[in-house]
Amino acid sequence: MHVIVVGGGISGLAAAHQLLSDGARVTVLESSGRLGGKLHAGRIAGVAVDLGAESMLARRPEAVDLARAAGLGDALRPPAAGTAAVWTRGEVRPMPTGHLMGVPGDPAVLAGVVSPEGVARAAEDERLPRTEVGEDAAIGTYVAERLGHEVVDRLVEPLLGGVYAGDVYRISMRAAVPALYEAARAERSLLAGVRDVLGRAAGRGDGPLFLGVEGGMGRLPEAVAEACRAAGGRVLTGVPATELRRTGRGWAVTAGGRVREADAVVLAVPAPVAARLLAQEYPAAAAGLGEVEYASMALVTMAFRRGDLGRVPEGRGFLVPSVDGRSIKASTFSSAKWDWCGAQDPDLFVLRTSLGRYGEEEVLWREDADLVELSLKDLGAAVGLTARPVDTVVTRWEDGLPQYPVGHLERIARVRRELGARAGLVLCGAAYDGVGIPACVASGRAAAEAVLGARGRDAVEGGGE
Repeated sequence: MHVIVVGGGISGLAAAHQLLSDGARVTVLESSGRLGGKLHAGRIAGVAVDLGAESMLARRPEAVDLARAAGLGDALRPPAAGTAAVWTRGEVRPMPTGHLMGVPGDPAVLAGVVSPEGVARAAEDERLPRTEVGEDAAIGTYVAERLGHEVVDRLVEPLLGGVYAGDVYRISMRAAVPALYEAARAERSLLAGVRDVLGRAAGRGDGPLFLGVEGGMGRLPEAVAEACRAAGGRVLTGVPATELRRTGRGWAVTAGGRVREADAVVLAVPAPVAARLLAQEYPAAAAGLGEVEYASMALVTMAFRRGDLGRVPEGRGFLVPSVDGRSIKASTFSSAKWDWCGAQDPDLFVLRTSLGRYGEEEVLWREDADLVELSLKDLGAAVGLTARPVDTVVTRWEDGLPQYPVGHLERIARVRRELGARAGLVLCGAAYDGVGIPACVASGRAAAEAVLGARGRDAVEGGGE
């Protein structure tokens, strides 16, 4: 059985790795000149850094398992000890503990980040009648009704903004934070529901919540690709797929000016790309994928001489609520957060900022130098930084973050029903099953299982291009 995987991001590579492990022949076609998608290793002032996603949720096992299978087990690293923070109401304040994506179990932990009136409003939740969540609800709308807008605007929004760069009053609670959705369904009080979720999580162990990879998370797709090649897979870059059509035996994929035939195809590409490829054979599915929206963002990575800083910023970085009207939405002090980063050149201090939110993306089309200056202005106001960087790298992720509004899960389910269970054509990736690295890996593995299940494992043999 020969399977073509269109897309060489972590979802497609995870699918390819699983297919090869189960005996299929695999060809991966990546349109760009590099693998990994939003996982992108780079360098600044000679120091290795991530120019995309920098960590993965460790308490969900799929990505950690894949990293170990690809030979990176010894390179997995937790963040250095330190405090998370939020820059709001004129100060950088410690992030409250005991919350689920910004929603607390105890309103007392909100003190400082929200006003005394905001704390009192959140406490009213335990006296309010039940708010029915129904089949789904926008996170911001539901949490504001239970705990007040301050909790949403100063905690939930900046936390979710780092994941989706989206509008918290549109994002689906069921799709984006299913544990919060279940908490809302289970208890009359949202505070009580969150306490229950946090209590169960605490009983599952004390391991790190997040892990990175020494040298950068961008090493993960490279390692998986090498493992795929070692298993006999073909992993090609600079080969964009332009046409997909059914044949009597399976599928024909036109890519890089050549037609390749396969028994099955995994589309591990963003929704707009999948829509274009599906338009001829599955116009209804293509139309549904065409409705998936994306947000763009930019990362500004800067390296400073420690001697120029005077005082090194404390902590590991901070989030920025959009209601505070700043240009940046977060800053990560990479040299402080990741020991491996700081150890490469002890005289350097590397940090990065992120800019861009859904519907507020015009800032991203400014020159690189302008984004650097906007970042420096906000860093000066937040932590008193006045030094000039010795090197900068601006990375733009145009349409990089899929949006999960209310109804997203139903839309994707309809698309998959249109494709059919036995068509030998499966979707996977961030637009469909979750945007985090473990979710993308799980999506790729599920796609592989679906392909093999549809064909029958006994048929996994032979094949060719």
